[in-house]
Amino acid sequence: MKYLVVGLTAALVALSSSAALAEGESIAVFTKNLTNPYFQAVRVGTETAAKKLGVNVIQYVPTKPDSIPEQLSQVEDVIVKKPNAIVFIPVDYKALVPAVEKINAAKIPVTNITDRSAAGDFVAFVGADDYSIGLAVGKRLLDAMGGKGNVIILEGVKGSLTSTNRVRGFNDALKEYPNVKLLASQPGNFQRLNALQVVENLMQSFPQIDGVLAANDPMAVGAIEALEAANRKALVVGINGSKEAVDLIKSGKLLASGDFNGFIQGCIGTEIAVRNLRKQSTPKEVMLKPIVVDKTNYAPYEVPVEQRTCPTLEQVLAN
Repeated sequence: MKYLVVGLTAALVALSSSAALAEGESIAVFTKNLTNPYFQAVRVGTETAAKKLGVNVIQYVPTKPDSIPEQLSQVEDVIVKKPNAIVFIPVDYKALVPAVEKINAAKIPVTNITDRSAAGDFVAFVGADDYSIGLAVGKRLLDAMGGKGNVIILEGVKGSLTSTNRVRGFNDALKEYPNVKLLASQPGNFQRLNALQVVENLMQSFPQIDGVLAANDPMAVGAIEALEAANRKALVVGINGSKEAVDLIKSGKLLASGDFNGFIQGCIGTEIAVRNLRKQSTPKEVMLKPIVVDKTNYAPYEVPVEQRTCPTLEQVLAN
């Protein structure tokens, strides 16, 4: 894989990476929810890097998916506990800015990963270009369709930067294929069940759907389930490069998935946070290069994230 340079109360699930590391530095990691496999991959990446680097990791996850009030409450809790550093994915890139400002005021260094915060002082940003991934995956689908037919778009959470940029990439890909018609673009909220229901409804309105552009893998899975239940066929693509997506690519049910690689973002975000604590040099930004995972190159993605090894920052920067 290649790369490009350019974060329990009722509102908390907290897991320590290792009790044996209690005397080392502590890193608080914030992710959006427990339902999306992408964020589980991020958490595994942070845990894997933490073990290698000899630090403690505590995971903060809203019990209600993508809950702004819960994440705000978690930030308040973390500020009181004052870990050495924070790795932060905001539930909402705008709504969590006041929380980031409170972290900054508390003098806790914070590294932003995956979703770029609209404001705040960060050690670094680690992520991937959602637009470029959406564009590349979109072109892969439209090429496979022979440049003609009908497609639908499954958006993520309305207003989220990730969804906005991926869908913008999809739409720009469509501009290059004038014989492809966009039938509908509707939010599936990055959730499998929501996407399944959206596709079920759209199939009632449109007798011919040839392709599905899903803004993440769980929604692609939901689309496939809806199509199969209705005995309908369409080419489907997703984004995340998840193990579930790879299994579907192998079986021929999913055409492709864009590699957003939460595991590596978790790894590198944690390493940067630790390097900053240890007064080592860090880049201000690391962006993973867009890769489309399909039947030609899925082998490295078959390894479950729990069994993967974190690349070092130097390895990522070298590629």
